[in-house]
Amino acid sequence: MAKTEVILTHNIVGLGGESDQVKVAAGYARNYLLPHGLAIPVTAANKKRLESLRRRRAEREAHELNAMTELSKSISKLTCVLAVKTGEDGKMFGTVTSGMIADQLKTQFDVTLEKKKIHLEAPIRTLGEHEVELRLHADVHATLKVRVDSLTPAPEVAAAVETAHPRTEKRGRHVEPEAAPVEDKKARGAKGEKPAKGAKGA
Repeated sequence: MAKTEVILTHNIVGLGGESDQVKVAAGYARNYLLPHGLAIPVTAANKKRLESLRRRRAEREAHELNAMTELSKSISKLTCVLAVKTGEDGKMFGTVTSGMIADQLKTQFDVTLEKKKIHLEAPIRTLGEHEVELRLHADVHATLKVRVDSLTPAPEVAAAVETAHPRTEKRGRHVEPEAAPVEDKKARGAKGEKPAKGAKGA
């Protein structure tokens, strides 16, 4: 594959920064870098632009360093909380990845961070608090506190709720018989009074 040399005018991850002279595939330079203004051909005239490109690069890198330093100060005070599903034994279903942490940083704190800057030696597999290293810049590292909570209530909590609010058994209710009304003695006497013998209606 034919190669050509160009001078980068912008920072390109994995390739280089402003003022770097790099060799790339001729088609890549012709079809992408040069048309998009990301690089210029290596010529005597363009080499005179190297100093200005170096100054631009130094300004960009200084700005990035300051921004990441400030971010590291604020992010070290945060606790990022993730809620996951677990079994009754408290074991997680799945793991917490750097991508999930990046998403929650954006959702909870409006902090946009590339997941590649979140360094996990291995995905998180347990509940509780964890410290995660953030590689914000070549010269700036920070530590983020991550707390993993369960969406499933713990067995003792469920038992406590059951005790506080016991279930009502569905049985036929026992209805106490209503007491018979007590009649007034005078009224009862009047009802049971028999007419005197020999008494007839007029």
